Amino acid sequence: MTLFDSIFFSFFNHSKKRFKKHFNSISVIYITILESSALLLLGVFFSEFLAQMKVNTMSSTKAWTLFIITTLILYFKNWMQSSGKKRLVLKAKMNKNKSQDYNFWVLCLLPIACIFLSVLLLKVL
Repeated sequence: MTLFDSIFFSFFNHSKKRFKKHFNSISVIYITILESSALLLLGVFFSEFLAQMKVNTMSSTKAWTLFIITTLILYFKNWMQSSGKKRLVLKAKMNKNKSQDYNFWVLCLLPIACIFLSVLLLKVL
């Protein structure tokens, strides 16, 4: 089980208590936002690193297009995983291992922190 799986199930359990009907959709959207913000942070870091090294790899328009396409792919991947048997198998593993349950507010602030760091890297460097 990966880190994103354990974060997904932690958010899934918290959202199941708060949102009775749409907890699965909210959890899929959350994990997609979290993964895409982490991807954005890595992309900005490597973009600025390669700019410091004077390496031209691709234009910013192509990079943003690639980011949007990757985000859509991440959404469909998460939707497929959370709707099928894989969620049931991972939930059984999660119950068996009794892994760490993360705080709801920390989970909410995690994507915001990644986006903030990405914007900070874009503006500073």
